[in-house]
Amino acid sequence: MSVMEPVPAQGSDRQTVSLKHWFWGLPAAAAVWLLAYWHLNDFANGVIGLLGLSRDTHLGEAVHFFAYDTPKVFLLLIGVVYVVGVVQTFFSPERTRALLAGKRLGVGNTLAAMLGIVTPFCSCSAVPLFIGFLSAGVPLGVTFSFLISAPMVNEIALALLLGMFGWQIALLYLVMGLMVAIVSGLVIGKLGMERHLQDWVREIHSGAAAPVDGRALSWNDRLQTGINHVREIVGKVWPYILLGIGVGAAIHGYVPENFMVSIMGKDAWWSVPAAVVLGIPMYTNAAGIIPIVEALIGKGAALGTTLAFMMSVIALSLPEMLILRKVLKLPLIVTFATVVGSGILLVGFVFNLVL
Repeated sequence: MSVMEPVPAQGSDRQTVSLKHWFWGLPAAAAVWLLAYWHLNDFANGVIGLLGLSRDTHLGEAVHFFAYDTPKVFLLLIGVVYVVGVVQTFFSPERTRALLAGKRLGVGNTLAAMLGIVTPFCSCSAVPLFIGFLSAGVPLGVTFSFLISAPMVNEIALALLLGMFGWQIALLYLVMGLMVAIVSGLVIGKLGMERHLQDWVREIHSGAAAPVDGRALSWNDRLQTGINHVREIVGKVWPYILLGIGVGAAIHGYVPENFMVSIMGKDAWWSVPAAVVLGIPMYTNAAGIIPIVEALIGKGAALGTTLAFMMSVIALSLPEMLILRKVLKLPLIVTFATVVGSGILLVGFVFNLVL
């Protein structure tokens, strides 16, 4: 992990001017962000008024949901992703691997799961991450803790949960998600399933660790990286956001509340397992699925059931399994899916029990 490098007192004129721009620009951007966030409902009401609609109709309620949630999600994403993008300048892949290498089970799993929150990786990065982590001497179970946490407990999921459900739900999701990642990694590590890695992966397991990137970044570099991170992340997920909010708006405006309660409520014990099974074939991310979760809960679906559905979509999607098949043999994939699926089921039942 790198140490924060202060910007030299004397630098180039270009860097000095840039830092002055950051000094004034960031507070101004934060003020605009807050002003826009405070007036989201006014904006949505203005949209349906402009269209001549009423919230007493199905279409009016659906349009209001879409007009309210679209800017809300984008504002939350831009704000949180920028901050996390700056934080991520202290966590290069090489440094992350070096930090996890040689750590024993338990400590390594906890550290790996926590790093998964702030590091810029998703399930699509499974193949290079497995290769890099294993070649650096990171134990298999520790690697799994990281790979489970990175897509499931990421900045996008936490930002949207915080904005839509409040800090209590976001914190409970964070704690339960970390527990799933840590315990799953511990279980897989204790099973000693390294023999079920693909042969070509096991051959590089004893390879040398990648050198640590020692390049020091200035604060100007770090702040600019945050902007680049917003462009990259939002540029990738905006179609999922619009699709998810569109589906959520349709559910919010047209799906009867009693129908959702009957299939995703607390009363039916099978609702949580059914939600997990339903989520596995889907392919989206937190930005796309959380607006749907919000709409389902608004229609009476149980929070634990809908969050279990969300977790299975993010952490156990079929495309991820196909990617992992390149580095894992079938017994290890089945074990991974079973252990993580059991943890998600537990989260769903716990949320339904306590909330």
